[in-house]
Amino acid sequence: MALEELSSSSITAGLATSLIGRKVVYFPRLPSTMDAARLEVRRGTAEGTVIIAGEQTEGRGRLRRTWLSPSGNIALSIVLYPDIACLPYLVMIASLAVAYSIETVTDLKTRIKWPNDVLIGGKKVCGILIENKVRANRVDYAVVGIGINVDLKIADVAGIAATATSLKDELDRNVLKKNVIRNLLTEFERLYQLLPTGESIYRAWRARLETLGEKVAVTSGGSVLEGIAESVDETGALVLRQADGTLNRIVAGDVTLHHND
Repeated sequence: MALEELSSSSITAGLATSLIGRKVVYFPRLPSTMDAARLEVRRGTAEGTVIIAGEQTEGRGRLRRTWLSPSGNIALSIVLYPDIACLPYLVMIASLAVAYSIETVTDLKTRIKWPNDVLIGGKKVCGILIENKVRANRVDYAVVGIGINVDLKIADVAGIAATATSLKDELDRNVLKKNVIRNLLTEFERLYQLLPTGESIYRAWRARLETLGEKVAVTSGGSVLEGIAESVDETGALVLRQADGTLNRIVAGDVTLHHND
């Protein structure tokens, strides 16, 4: 099957959103949708503008990792101008919107690994990166970057088979990126419009977290903490209980299941 041809018009035609995706800028090939989104911000673009790349050559994920976005996958960034009180909820909104859109289009079941990796069968199918600029308690902008493995054959990429998956690998068939993107933008807008009150978003996100109650190792700030992932608070921070009973509140980090050999 030939790779699906995307365009701005194929995504926006008939899209029933009022904010997210009303302007879509599509590039067949781009170094980074995050960089392109910041350029759009400097040009004064409207909130809800979406930058999409058919192929992203210099994509990045959380903790300065590289994010592979070859042709056939989804790489996009959404420009937002939220109130500062809404910032903690953006990671929840993004991961939930991805989870809901995948389930709607494919019927595959998803979970979330704290804080925002979307998983299928315990393997990563989506990564999310959020960058923002805040000055004097005011948000200049926030950019939400989302990368989804759609038509990637995981076996063709060295070193990721144990931890990653794609929609194509899970279903053994191609998935239309347009359908995933349109559902994603619709769900993102629905959740974003629930702000500034984020209680229902927090509850839905917390319910999908796969690591709560599990023994985990958390890499944060150059150190590794081990314990039970006891809970998450409404800001999205992880509460880790160590063996001596100490509670640690972790705002950012990387979680892996801790196996005692």
